[in-house]
Amino acid sequence: MPLNLFDMHAHLTDERFDVDRAFILNDLQKEGVNYVLNMGTDIEDSKASVRLANERSSVFAAIGIHPHVASEIPENYLDKLSELAKSNDRVRAIGEIGLDYHYELSPSETQRKVFIEQIQLAKDLSLPISIHSRDATQDMTDILKEHSKGLKRSIIHCFSGSKETAKIYMDLGYYISFAGPVTFKTAYNLQDVAKYVPVENMLIETDCPYLAPTPMRGNRNEPKYVGYIADTICNLKGMVFEDFCDIVYKNSFDVLGLK
Repeated sequence: MPLNLFDMHAHLTDERFDVDRAFILNDLQKEGVNYVLNMGTDIEDSKASVRLANERSSVFAAIGIHPHVASEIPENYLDKLSELAKSNDRVRAIGEIGLDYHYELSPSETQRKVFIEQIQLAKDLSLPISIHSRDATQDMTDILKEHSKGLKRSIIHCFSGSKETAKIYMDLGYYISFAGPVTFKTAYNLQDVAKYVPVENMLIETDCPYLAPTPMRGNRNEPKYVGYIADTICNLKGMVFEDFCDIVYKNSFDVLGLK
């Protein structure tokens, strides 16, 4: 496996990594993973993401408020996020942000308000966003159609929708990021989407510790498993593994403004 994989969405600050986080990060490059984009889900988790990125050259930080906790944020949360981003060039994105109507742990109206505010923050900071969307496609596409102008090219995280929805996002300039579910044996519709999305519009991620890919389902997910996702998609597309990885790796650098 070539050393050119980038896990574009991870939660390494999750407590499930507390016992062996250092070991996992020490071994990343041996597993072919050069870099990880680690998400923030609230203010404290965002601070932890930045600390981890400062400690590890293989980690970049995203900071943001997840829709689950949109109703629990302090009034000055935007100032806190802005300060984090402006004080540290390891912050490369605003995320994980978006809408989740499946659980609706925060009221949908609050989710929309906080999401739109964070899109504007990303514009002000010239950063991309990493978007969580679950059971909220209509509101999500409506918001992005209205608010994407002026936003850096961004990411639809862990895509699980249709070809038609993927096309809407791509037409708006978003990368489609695929995670472990694309490897599941019965994920026929999602695999058709992976065939449909041009590799130039694609990213890969683990969303660890969640959604471990086949053949690791049922285990805690880790960044090193992103190679299984790459292997599945390149086989679906009939591509050479190294060629697929090279293109998606370049996409990762481009969206985060890395050189």
